[in-house]
Amino acid sequence: MAIIKPFKGIRPKKELVEKIASRPYDVLNSEEARAEAAGNEMSLYHIIKPEIDFPVGTDEHDEKVYRKAAENFEKFQKNGWLVQDGKENYYVYAQTMNGKTQYGLVVCAYVDDYMTGKIKKHELTRKDKEEDRMKHVRVNNANIEPVFFAYPHNNELDAIVKEVTKGKPEYDFVAPLDGFGHTFWLIEDEAKIKRITEIFATIPSLYIADGHHRSAAAALVGDEKRRQNPAHKGNEEYNYFMAVCFPDDQLTIIDYNRVVKDLNGLTDDQFIEKLKKNFDVELKGKDIYKPSKLHNFSMYLSGNWYSLTAKAGTYDDKDPIGVLDVTVSSNLILDEILGIKDLRTDKRIDFVGGIRGLGELKRRVDSGEMRVAFALYPVSMQQLIDIADTNNIMPPKTTWFEPKLRSGLVIHKLV
Repeated sequence: MAIIKPFKGIRPKKELVEKIASRPYDVLNSEEARAEAAGNEMSLYHIIKPEIDFPVGTDEHDEKVYRKAAENFEKFQKNGWLVQDGKENYYVYAQTMNGKTQYGLVVCAYVDDYMTGKIKKHELTRKDKEEDRMKHVRVNNANIEPVFFAYPHNNELDAIVKEVTKGKPEYDFVAPLDGFGHTFWLIEDEAKIKRITEIFATIPSLYIADGHHRSAAAALVGDEKRRQNPAHKGNEEYNYFMAVCFPDDQLTIIDYNRVVKDLNGLTDDQFIEKLKKNFDVELKGKDIYKPSKLHNFSMYLSGNWYSLTAKAGTYDDKDPIGVLDVTVSSNLILDEILGIKDLRTDKRIDFVGGIRGLGELKRRVDSGEMRVAFALYPVSMQQLIDIADTNNIMPPKTTWFEPKLRSGLVIHKLV
């Protein structure tokens, strides 16, 4: 069962939240963070992307950069920009994109639940990225940014959230650049806090939607602190890490598409002929074509859009991995025809989140940077859960969740 607890969040003063809140550390590079934080000493980028406080070109993994993150975190607190709540609370965090709002509960998840697999993952993590985030957690002694979990929706939790969100929010603003809305409420009522904890204790598993490296790092540091503490009791704050948990029926996964630099020595006609072995190929013309259902793909090649529909027998709808269109396209197009064997390392392929639209695929091919583009039908939440429940791992670059969590609305200290 999922163990969660409330916590004393460290949060921006209400009038400062828009200055402090930022995009997550891993959705922009150092120079983009430097530009966004320009002239704003309160930007969270000074903590999550502290290389911006050093000359351009400074290695973001230098030890002095991690130390700077801790210095800045301390500065934010000393200056009163970030203030810790006086009691343990849960929080509701709502995100609005394109008129649709999803409501998440901000909680502390249990390290042991991650270590024993009750918090389920669907992606592999890289040790170098884990270690980077572990260093950041260690030096700050805090989870500066939350991870993004899903849970099987629960009617009583929905009702509690609905009641809480009738009240006046603590924060309510629209982020620059993307125009997404972010709204935040405190849950201070002890009866509600107790009931939320009890309900989660009946939920068998939580699912990592986004933030696999942050989840691993937070849990591993917590486990490390436990092993290093001879007086460990089990109720220390480091036994928990911060997560925003959304009901699975409110989340939408958008497409995660592929662009490839060449046709592996083939002409257009030769490539299309090879595709016909496993796909019904239909020329759609100049207008953008979007995949209409599972096992239907969109291809952009030499100024034209095509529909590719996988033939019966080329996929296995009873296999949680075999049913995925990323598997079908990887096996039957990228590997078999284009000779791309490893999506993680091959430099001939790149990936484009669906938030950029299919026009971005067209642009990258028309520019000559790429030769061909493929758009995939999005993975469903049920497919993600099926994979996690069967201890399978999705192929690389399968899921894209949007909107991303805004960082800096609340922070969890490990002490």
